[in-house]
Amino acid sequence: MASAASFTTFLLISSLLASPFAWVAEANTYTSAPKVKGLSWTFYKSTCPKVESIVRKHLKKVFKEDVGQAAGLLRLHFHDCFVQGCDASVLLDGSASGPSEKNAVPNLTLRAKAFEIINDLRELVHKECGRVVSCADLVALAARDSVFLTGGPDYEVPLGRRDGLTFATQEATKNNLIAGTANTTEILDRLAIKNLDATDAVALSGGHTIGIGHCTSFEDRLYPTQDPTLAKSFAKDLKKVCPTKDFNNTTVLDIRSPNKFDNKYYVNLVHRQGLFTSDQDLYTDARTKDIVESFAADESLFFEKFVHSMLKMGQLSVLTGKKGEIRANCSVRNSDNELLTSVVEDEAEEAWSELK
Repeated sequence: MASAASFTTFLLISSLLASPFAWVAEANTYTSAPKVKGLSWTFYKSTCPKVESIVRKHLKKVFKEDVGQAAGLLRLHFHDCFVQGCDASVLLDGSASGPSEKNAVPNLTLRAKAFEIINDLRELVHKECGRVVSCADLVALAARDSVFLTGGPDYEVPLGRRDGLTFATQEATKNNLIAGTANTTEILDRLAIKNLDATDAVALSGGHTIGIGHCTSFEDRLYPTQDPTLAKSFAKDLKKVCPTKDFNNTTVLDIRSPNKFDNKYYVNLVHRQGLFTSDQDLYTDARTKDIVESFAADESLFFEKFVHSMLKMGQLSVLTGKKGEIRANCSVRNSDNELLTSVVEDEAEEAWSELK
């Protein structure tokens, strides 16, 4: 019991000492991936020039209170883009047509607070500029700032995404998201469909340098037989957190710097201290091992490749131009938004009265 308590205390102290403002990287801005048609580096220059500063200012306050929310927002962007493109469909509530992406099994562990933060950002931005900035763009900006404000690279995000009008089925959501139990072959095959390669796979996995994992996501590496690729001392510590199967608890994804965006995730893999199978197998598999080692040895290289891969992922199947919409509420399509419909009807009635 004493050793279990000391391990928990260590994790707690690590988290308490972690301040996002101590880690903000130097003002290095990365732009490396080409933008898709319809997006622009200066999309809101005239319609909402302060959008990025509004988002960053608010997230600084959020992370000062709870730096863990950064990982939640980064994960939200991943889970949005990988399913049916970066269209904010992951934010939608269910409807008469069926349950939403939120309710699909892989998304049940998304942080509820992350959804609230995006809607808070939407309210702040729409108050400043009107309904011109999409929820999809806010998710992309929040992910970028989650990386930067916890010590990672800063980078420009091409904007102009529109919000989707539909959400994916439960089955489609499950089939497009990679589970922590996946091996490298499954990861590479899934990403290849989206024109992402092995370097992208390893770089994007580096998002696990911040955040937490649930026992149920890695318990098969502990019980009934311990995964031989798991370092014995690390496995021993994990068993203190998750003493049995189906145990309801969480632990950090990166034991070296749990709340700092850096390259220590890859150092963990080299030392066989990756939490999920999908993490550790990147080092075990010959196709990705060299990439893991290169990122473990060179943080600047990791940052460069991570930005490149994030920009590629962040432009998957985006809606632009007249496709989709700009939601007034990120969790509700405009056609289902009773408040918005009421306002539009009232405005139409006023305009009609003036014509009489």
